[in-house]
Amino acid sequence: MKNYVIAAVAGAALILSGQVMAADIEAGKSKAAEVCASCHGADGNSPAPNFPKIGGQYRTYLAKVLQDYKNGNRKDPVMAGMAANLSTADIDNLAFYYSSQTGALNSNK
Repeated sequence: MKNYVIAAVAGAALILSGQVMAADIEAGKSKAAEVCASCHGADGNSPAPNFPKIGGQYRTYLAKVLQDYKNGNRKDPVMAGMAANLSTADIDNLAFYYSSQTGALNSNK
């Protein structure tokens, strides 16, 4: 019980201090059109087999992968270059936008 109280207080403190920023789906859509759509498609469902379909992927997965490309924990010369100039807010917004799209994994829902 003590751990739950500590977690709740810590979460409330972050929210009240302004440290938690909600992702902006429209900013994600705009950044996607600017940076990602040429390979992954506007909605993350690239028709080209050599580019992964990212529409409908989990938000946390997308954010982690982009962060990993940005910091070099995941290696791909093209994606490293694409992620290098993304801010934390850009990554959160892109992950929010693409996760909200219908993708190959959830198109039958």
